[in-house]
Amino acid sequence: MSALACALLLAACPPSRAEVPAGSAGPATASAVVPGGGIQGHHLARHLSVLASDDFQGRAPTTEGEDRTVAYLSGQFAQAGLEPGGDAGGWTQAVTLERSTIDGPVTARLHAGGATRTLANGDDIAVETLRPGTGVDLSAAPLVFAGYGITAPELDWDDYAGLDVAGKIVVVLINDPDFDAAEPGPFGGRALTLYGRWTYKYEEAAKRGAAGVLIVHETEPASYPWATVRNGRAGPQYDIVRANAEAHHLPVRGWMQRHVAERLFQDAGLDFDAEKRRAQQHGFRGGALGDATLDIAFEVKRERVASHNVVGVLPGASRPDETVVVSGHWDSFGIGEPDAAGDAIINGAVDNATAIASMLELARVFAAGPRPARTLQFIALTAEENGLLGATYYVAHPLRPLETTAAVLNMEMWSPDGETRDISSWGKGRVSLERDLATAAAIDRRDWSPDPNLEAGLFYRADHFAFAQAGVPAITIGPGMDQLDGGVEGGKAARADYFSHRYHQPGDAFDASWDMAGPTADTRTVYRLAEMLANGEHWPRWDADSEFNARRVTSDAARAAPARRSTPD
Repeated sequence: MSALACALLLAACPPSRAEVPAGSAGPATASAVVPGGGIQGHHLARHLSVLASDDFQGRAPTTEGEDRTVAYLSGQFAQAGLEPGGDAGGWTQAVTLERSTIDGPVTARLHAGGATRTLANGDDIAVETLRPGTGVDLSAAPLVFAGYGITAPELDWDDYAGLDVAGKIVVVLINDPDFDAAEPGPFGGRALTLYGRWTYKYEEAAKRGAAGVLIVHETEPASYPWATVRNGRAGPQYDIVRANAEAHHLPVRGWMQRHVAERLFQDAGLDFDAEKRRAQQHGFRGGALGDATLDIAFEVKRERVASHNVVGVLPGASRPDETVVVSGHWDSFGIGEPDAAGDAIINGAVDNATAIASMLELARVFAAGPRPARTLQFIALTAEENGLLGATYYVAHPLRPLETTAAVLNMEMWSPDGETRDISSWGKGRVSLERDLATAAAIDRRDWSPDPNLEAGLFYRADHFAFAQAGVPAITIGPGMDQLDGGVEGGKAARADYFSHRYHQPGDAFDASWDMAGPTADTRTVYRLAEMLANGEHWPRWDADSEFNARRVTSDAARAAPARRSTPD
């Protein structure tokens, strides 16, 4: 569908079913006209065709694919009319990373119930290490079961109570206890909490001196298939440089297939499903998995490397010291394991070239129009797929003060499966930006839909989370699901098909037949929101019950301090 047809279709839509919530920026602050001829679907498709091409080799950090990506983004920012916003007046911010690559085969043998079984890395398990050293060499490490691997004092929950895991491999379940429970419990039902994230499970076990963690993978509670796990660990792994890396990281960490866990529990005289149900109960106590031990060894090549965030700015007309960030991650997984068709390049077209294409188009239209009051900062972030590392580095080394950053609008994974009546944001943010997004969507007679898949824990899996932890109001904006042609059922089917067959796999490739009407409409809504925030005077806020509110209150005080000091006594 052409951009003109899309615009006509939007104009013909009936008024939105949703009322604009109170406390939003308000549509009066936004212009009905998008500069530069509006958001153009063919521009989005052109950027996508380049960024997701095989020439960019899957856009893995620190590869030739990164070099080509950075050059393209820098050139497009310059062509759009932005100013360089990176280090030393350039377009990039160097992000120093520790890269670890498994060098050679992984040897893994599981001893249990008097038998020894060899585990194949990539098929039975998928392992990695980020701990300093030349490799992993564990012999006869005891295996213990620690339920979901969660310690949450405020919820009176401790899976490690009475359990000594020092020097042992901890087997834990994916997600948190409420996902499969019959009734919502202390973790809020099926909506994934931070405690359900695999990163949390690794960090919690490391605090206790464990030798490693193996998470039992199940597709539904993880929200992605085993292929996603395998492909994510098939190449180099990255981390920011840490002074405490030895203590922060486990010697070995990874995942095991459910069928491997079932056999392991059986050899220990236990029933996996029964133990899983037991782990969902308050007062659960873990323990040894019989006499099971694991031998695992592999060598690791380590090196310190630099990747790059790409940064462009459009200085504000009247309040240039205040910032609205528009972000998205440029990286994918590079070259992985070949699929059934022999394709090994994980092009990352939907994830996340779609959002980067939108960023470039937003830069163009904002630069073509009147300068907004606040500065717009466009950040294409690196190493999101390795744990939000580009965003984490930026927050630790901000190029513009975080206390005067009004908001972060992060974009992820637009859907090329047809235009929708709605747009969504990831997770339950408890932030005024959700209400502002509803206001922005209503300008074009669209709805804002809360995340329909809270159990996936997407709030903790996108770059905005790094900014949120620093107190900056931030959301990740993604596509809605109510298709103009197909309804909610069509949207659900399209999303399920993508996550099953293309997410983090070589199949995530650009197709010239894609319907760009959806990404065009979504990009337009982000424009509306960014314009309102950049021209508005209000400061977005976390809701009072948000875990990030206290940090922002401190920032508010710091931002107000200069004004107080300049006021005569």
